[in-house]
Amino acid sequence: MSELAHQAKAKPSPRHRARELALQGIYQWRVAAGEVAQIEKQILDEKKLGRYDKGLFSKLLCGALNQHVELEVLLAPYLDRPLAELSPVEFSVLLLGAYELSLNLEVPYKVVINEAVELAKTFGGTDGHKYVNGVLDKLAPKVRAPEFAAR
Repeated sequence: MSELAHQAKAKPSPRHRARELALQGIYQWRVAAGEVAQIEKQILDEKKLGRYDKGLFSKLLCGALNQHVELEVLLAPYLDRPLAELSPVEFSVLLLGAYELSLNLEVPYKVVINEAVELAKTFGGTDGHKYVNGVLDKLAPKVRAPEFAAR
């Protein structure tokens, strides 16, 4: 492995780390419920979080959880099973990805999908990343129509 590739693996970018922490919070909410503010505070109170983009973390966590109903409706047509049957990791990655695709428009859709796939590879089951990729690939043209039209 090249030195640069090794460094990238060892230390994720602050934005990627923010996504990991937001995923952790969404997962916690999915598994144990709780208030968004309480989950955010609990994560922020942890030691050794590493370098992360605090603003992005809060935006992603609070945005995805506060708008989960709308995001679940957006995702539903592209799923092959009910949301309740998804693994908590797949659900969490998809919710985060749907939020970024539909409401965090300054990030290119390809970056959003790539980040979601990487999170699913890191934290999900064996082929969960393929499922996440397929769902978000179908959702992207709907919520990012102007970006697709400009291609």
